[in-house]
Amino acid sequence: MKRRTWLLSALGASGALLVGWAVLPARSRLGSPELMLATPGDVALNGWVKIAQDGAVILAMPRSEMGQGVHTALAMLVAEELDLPLARVRLEQAGGDSIYGNVAMILATLPQHPLDSEAGHQSVKIKMREWIVGKLARELGINATGGSSSITDLWDPLRMAAATARASLVLAAAKAWQVPASEVSVASGLLQHASGRSAHYGEMVSAAAALTPSDVACKDRQDWTLIGRATARTDIPAKLMGQAEFGLDVRRPGMLFAAVRMSPMLGGAVATLDDQAALALPGVDKVLPLSAWGGGTAGLAVVAKTTWQARQGAQAVQVQWQAPSAGALSSQAIQTDLLAQLNADSGHTFHEQGVPSQAERSAARRQDALYQAPYLAHATMEPMNCTAQVKEGRVEIWVPTQVPQMARAMAAKVAGVSQEQVSVHVTLLGGGFGRRLEVDFVGQAVQVAMACGGLPVQLSWSREEDMAHDFYRPMQLAKFQASLDAQGEVSCLRIKSAGDAISPRWMARALPQFSAPFDTPDKTTAEGLFDLPYGFASQHISHVATHSGVPVGFWRSVGHSHNAFFSECFIDELANTAGQDPLAFRLKWLQDAPRYAAVLQLATNKAAWGQALPPGHAHGLALHASFGSIVAQVAQVSLAHGKIRVHRVVCAIDCGTVVNPDTVAQQIEGGVIYGLSAALFGRIDIVDGAVQQSNFPNYPMLNLAQAPVVETHIVPSTRAPAGVGEPAVPPIAPAVGNALFALTGKRLRSLPLAL
Repeated sequence: MKRRTWLLSALGASGALLVGWAVLPARSRLGSPELMLATPGDVALNGWVKIAQDGAVILAMPRSEMGQGVHTALAMLVAEELDLPLARVRLEQAGGDSIYGNVAMILATLPQHPLDSEAGHQSVKIKMREWIVGKLARELGINATGGSSSITDLWDPLRMAAATARASLVLAAAKAWQVPASEVSVASGLLQHASGRSAHYGEMVSAAAALTPSDVACKDRQDWTLIGRATARTDIPAKLMGQAEFGLDVRRPGMLFAAVRMSPMLGGAVATLDDQAALALPGVDKVLPLSAWGGGTAGLAVVAKTTWQARQGAQAVQVQWQAPSAGALSSQAIQTDLLAQLNADSGHTFHEQGVPSQAERSAARRQDALYQAPYLAHATMEPMNCTAQVKEGRVEIWVPTQVPQMARAMAAKVAGVSQEQVSVHVTLLGGGFGRRLEVDFVGQAVQVAMACGGLPVQLSWSREEDMAHDFYRPMQLAKFQASLDAQGEVSCLRIKSAGDAISPRWMARALPQFSAPFDTPDKTTAEGLFDLPYGFASQHISHVATHSGVPVGFWRSVGHSHNAFFSECFIDELANTAGQDPLAFRLKWLQDAPRYAAVLQLATNKAAWGQALPPGHAHGLALHASFGSIVAQVAQVSLAHGKIRVHRVVCAIDCGTVVNPDTVAQQIEGGVIYGLSAALFGRIDIVDGAVQQSNFPNYPMLNLAQAPVVETHIVPSTRAPAGVGEPAVPPIAPAVGNALFALTGKRLRSLPLAL
C-alpha cells in the first residue's frame, strides 16, 4: 500500500480541498482507551497503551513483523517514555481504527526531489501538498507495513501515547500521596517519592484512567536510556526455540489442509478436470475450483488430512488448462515492445530543471547508454498461506500479511459477509518484501473454507506455485543521454525509462473503488532517476508507463531496486569519460548535497578507497537515497574462472535518529544479501505464458559461501528516523557493476550481471 500517487490527483483542486478540510474536526492519533482490546484487570489509558495488573505495559501493535525487528523497535519507544525495562512491554494486535493507519507511507507517494529539503527550506506549495496528503492519509487510516515506514510513521504518535500515559500515572500518584506531581519520579516501572512512597503502574492505573494531563512532553534526547542503544530483539528467542507462530505454524482443532494448483499460464483458467484419481488417494477429501481472487490466476485446490496428502492429490488431478483471452505472454516480446515504446513515446516528465534543449544544442559531445532489468520474484522463505474458518455467519483467518485491513476486506467479499463479521489474526511473516501486500491467497483460503463445513482449513502454496504466480517486479528499460561541453563537463542529463506502473495495477486489485479516477503517473516507476542529488544544471527525467499484462507488484525497494543500478552505473560512465576518479567525480557534483557527500565519504574512508587491493580485486562504489535514508556502498570484487565473487561490502547510512543500531546493521546485511542475489542471479522468464523458473535451483539465492563480509557505519543524526528495511538493496548492484568495470573495462548494462 506504499507510495500511492493516486492521492495527487485528488489534490488537483487544492483550494477546494482546503475549504473542505477546514470544517473537519481535528483528528488525534492518541485515540481513546475503548480502541484497545478489553482484557480482565488491564486498564487502557489511550488507544495505544494498557497497563496490566502487575504493572507491565501492553502495546497495541499495528505493524507486521517480517524479520525487520519492528516489534522490538516500536516497543523500545514505549519503554523509553515509560521508563520501563523492555521485557516488561507486551504486544497485542491493534484494531482497525484509523489512528493505526500508516500516514508516512502515504506521504512518501509525493514525487518530491530530495534537494528541495536538502537546501533547508520548502516552498509553500510543497508544505501545503504535504499537509493535505497527510490529512487525507489520516482520514483513510490505511494500516500497512511497507515502504520502510513503520518507525518513521509511529515515532511521534507512540512516544506521545506513552508520555501521556506516564503523565497520567504521575498525576494519579501525586493525588494519592497528596504531593506535587513535580516531586513524583519514574524509574524502572515504579512511581516514587522522596518520602519513600512507591507504587508500580498497575497500582495507580485505575486512578490514572480518570485523569487528563496537560502539557505532555516526550523525554529530551539527552535523557534517553534505551533509544539509540544496541538492544537484543524480543522476537528472536521464540524463533530460536520453535515457539514463534508463523502462518504455516497455525494449528486449530479439526483443521484440514489444502494445496493449490493454478494454471501454468499467467491469467489462465481450468477448462476441464477429472478428480477421480485424486479422490482415490489416502486422506484426500475434496477437489475444488479456485477463482482468480485479487488479480491472481485461477486453478484448483485439493483438501486433505495433511498438506502432503493435499499436494499429492493436486498433482493427481487430470486437468486441461484454458489460455487467457489476451493470449500467452512472453518476456522477450515484452522487452521488444518496451524498447519500441521507449523510443516512440515522450512519457510523463517527473523532473525538469535548466533548459535541456539549449544545453543539448550547444553540447560538444553526447554520451548515450541503454540499461535494462528483468522481472523478479519475491521468493519469500515462507510461501503464501492462510488459515480460514467460515462458521455460523462469521469468518476467522490467521494470516501472515502486511495489510490486515485488505485481508479482512477480501475475506468478507469472498464469504459474502460484512467486514464486522471477519476476525483477522496476523501471524509472524516468513518474509514479506512487498509480496504480502497482496491478498489473493486470502481469497483462495476463504473460498476453500466455505466448502469445509465449518472446519478450519490451512491453504498453502508450494514453492513452485509461489514462483510461478507472483506479482513480479516489473521489467524496466532506461535510456540515458548526457551532453558534455567543450571542457568535458556534464551540461545536461536526460533520462527516459519505460516499464509497467505498479500502483495503478495494485490499486485495481486492492482498492478498486479508488483506482479508476486516480490512474495517475506512478512515482515508483521513476524513483531513483528523477530524484538524483547530482547538480547537473539541466536535467529532464521522464517515464513511459506500460501495461504488459504480467501481474506486477511492490518488490523490496520497488523502483529504486533497478533504477539505482541504471543511474549509478551511468554516473560511473560519465566519470570515466571525464577521466576522473568515480569518488572525486561524484563529490564534485554533490556540492549542494552535503548529507550525500558525507555518507559517501564515510563509506569510502572506511573501505580505504584508492588504496591498493590484492591482485585481481577492484572496488566499485554507489550512492543512493531511498525511503528517506542515504546509503553509500563500496564493494570489493574479484573474478575467478569467470565467476563474480564479492568479498566485502562497506556500507554507510544516514537514516536519521537510530532506535536500535543492531537492527540497522541487520537490515543492511539482509538488504545487501537480498540485492546481491538479484544482481548476480535474479531473473524471471516467461515463455508461452508460463514462468520458466520454478524453485531455488533455477532461481538461486546467495549461499553462505558466496556471502560477503558486510560492514555497517551509521552517520550520527538528530533528524527524525527514516527507513532502514529497504535502502541497502538498491546500491549493491551498481557497486558490483562498477567494480567489474574497474576489473575488466567492460560496462555491464543489464541485470543480472554476467560477463
